[in-house]
Amino acid sequence: MSVEAGSEIREQQAQPQQSLGTAAARNLATTTKSAPQMQEITSRWLLRMLPWVQVQGGTYRVNRRLSYAVGDGRVTFVQTGERVEVIPGELNELPALRTYGDEGVLAELAQRCEQREYAAGDVIAAAGDAADTVYLLAHGRVEKVADGAYDDEAVLGVLADGAYFGDQALVEEEDTWACTVRAATACTVLTLSRQSVMTLADRAETLRNHLTRVRSLPRQRTNKYGEAPIDLSAGHVGEPVVPHTYVDYDAAPREYELSVAQTVLKVHSRVADLYNQPMNQTEQQLRLTVEALRERQEDELINHREFGLLHNCDYGQRIQPHDGVPSPDDMDELLSRRRGSKLFLAHPRAIAAFGRECNKRGLNPESIEIGGNRVPTWRGVPIFPCNKIPVSDARTTSIICMRTGEAEQGVVGLQQSGIPDEIEPSLSVRFMGIDEQAIIRYLVTAYYSAAVLVPDALGVLENVEIGRWR
Repeated sequence: MSVEAGSEIREQQAQPQQSLGTAAARNLATTTKSAPQMQEITSRWLLRMLPWVQVQGGTYRVNRRLSYAVGDGRVTFVQTGERVEVIPGELNELPALRTYGDEGVLAELAQRCEQREYAAGDVIAAAGDAADTVYLLAHGRVEKVADGAYDDEAVLGVLADGAYFGDQALVEEEDTWACTVRAATACTVLTLSRQSVMTLADRAETLRNHLTRVRSLPRQRTNKYGEAPIDLSAGHVGEPVVPHTYVDYDAAPREYELSVAQTVLKVHSRVADLYNQPMNQTEQQLRLTVEALRERQEDELINHREFGLLHNCDYGQRIQPHDGVPSPDDMDELLSRRRGSKLFLAHPRAIAAFGRECNKRGLNPESIEIGGNRVPTWRGVPIFPCNKIPVSDARTTSIICMRTGEAEQGVVGLQQSGIPDEIEPSLSVRFMGIDEQAIIRYLVTAYYSAAVLVPDALGVLENVEIGRWR
């Protein structure tokens, strides 16, 4: 600093103050205040777009035609270092073992599974070879491929973590692979050979009897959806005998009970009495509490293990991206699984990843205006952001596609409006009194759930990679 500049600063400091400073003036001023702000508030598109059904009695029953379950779920594993083991009870997901309950034998079957590693491009099972081994996919992605109509290669499907294939080896002796199964990425697979199962069955009478009973069961006649058929006659001439039929119902339909989210809001009476201008303290406390409650409600509708959309999607409606990233082809595949899709739900990062794939192909998806917001679409179906869809540590997530409404046999939200002290549909605020410390208490409660009326109303594109930028 120069000598001249230093002397000028000292002269300014030495001059006496000639007017009132701003710091003191604020003591006499009325400030303009904002309402309390909250970062947790999101757009909550799922709550806005779901059609809500009034549920009397707190329970919603979904009646369906009788269908025959085949145990086509996912298998869960545990990992210790590099060693991977299947949880014994998860072997019940295999169709041949679906009703088998001997935990000791299941544990021994789990111990007989052998761990194998495959590199990308390795053939795990070749078409035409003997299908004598069950494969449990612990980690990775595999493709099912076959010869196309013109001697080219056709990809029949993609399987990922938790899937299995070759389960027919447990009940069919001379079966062959109808297609080739090839590793698309590095894969960790557990194998269980038919010979190993039969060796155990020779000394485990319960397993032997169970497999014998499964083999002897007549194959149920079903339509392509697994439902009991309705016999019809069409295109006939003359006077043939018209078939007799009836529609059989599921004898044990699923019931959804309304879930609850609650909290007790406390406001000191002195705050409520003395500090209510220019904003009502109790109203602001309730407003932010309700916002938090609605955020939790949407999170539960996505992630709750009993009724959340991610956990209630039928396994036949879960697909894997062919190249890991969410491409337009994968979105088309997701749309093709159902009629009348109304909306996509995706994490904002997944939407950005899909946008990058569109950019690579020179595509510019249209956007539409909904509720004053511009929302991107694919094939005319809006893609709504939802940060409640989880992103894993491996930077993978899911994209949800659904059909909505009771009339369309889609996904519906469940609520019960008209409850006591209701301030919003199915949300109430009840005064709980004032305690000895002069604190006013309010019970804030929200009731809600969601139901998938038929399996194909909801689909999920799983294991979407959002961290690839090439």
